[in-house]
Amino acid sequence: MTGRLTTDIQRRGFFGYPLAAMLPRGRSRAPLAIAAFIAIPLFFSSLMASTLALEKPLKFEWMRGGKLLTTWHDPTRGNVAAIWLWALVPPLVLIVIGLIAMRLPLGFYVPCAAAIVIAIAVVHKTSVWERHHTARYPVGVDLIPPANAGSDKFDRGQWEHIARETALSLQHWTIGLALASALVMAGLFVRRRFFARKPVPAHAPLEAVHAPDATTPSLSDTT
Repeated sequence: MTGRLTTDIQRRGFFGYPLAAMLPRGRSRAPLAIAAFIAIPLFFSSLMASTLALEKPLKFEWMRGGKLLTTWHDPTRGNVAAIWLWALVPPLVLIVIGLIAMRLPLGFYVPCAAAIVIAIAVVHKTSVWERHHTARYPVGVDLIPPANAGSDKFDRGQWEHIARETALSLQHWTIGLALASALVMAGLFVRRRFFARKPVPAHAPLEAVHAPDATTPSLSDTT
C-alpha cells in the first residue's frame, strides 16, 4: 500500500501537478562536493570543541576515617557517544546545506559561506569550555596525580590548552578552504564570462581561400 501511494505521488504529484515540476531542477553537484570536502576539517574542529564541552570523568567519592576520598575514572560510553554525536552535527548541517544549494543559482557559494559561519559558531565558546574541562579533571586529563611523576603525562589544564588550539587551527583551515574555493570559482566565472572566446555562429559565412583559377591551353589555342 505504501509503495503504491509513493508511486502515485511521484506520478501525479500534489493537486494534479507532477512532483518533478514542483521542485527546481538540480543545477550542479559542485555545492555538495565542496560541502563534503570542507566538512572534513570542520568535523575534527567540532570534535575537539565537543570534547571540551561534554567530556567528564566518572567520579567516585566515599568516606574513610572521617575524610572524603575521591577517585576518577575514564568517561562512560554514553558520554563518549554524546561527544561524537554532537561533533557530527555541524558537518551534517553543512552537507544538507550543500544538497539544498544544488538547486540554487550560484549555489556553490552557499556552502562556502555556511562553512565560515558554522566554523565560527563551533569554537565561539571554547575558552569557557576549556576552563570547565580543566575543573572536571583536577589531576589532569590522564587521571594520574602529579605525585606520580613517572607516569603523569599531562599537567592540569595542559591537554585542554592543546585541544583548544587544535580546534582553532582546524577552524582556520575550514575558513581558508571555504574562502579559497569561493575565490577559485569566482575567478573561473569571471574568466568564462568576460575572457572566453566567443563561439562562431553556426550559419556564419566562411571566407574560402583558394588558388587562382587557371585553364589548361587547348590545341586550338596553339594553332
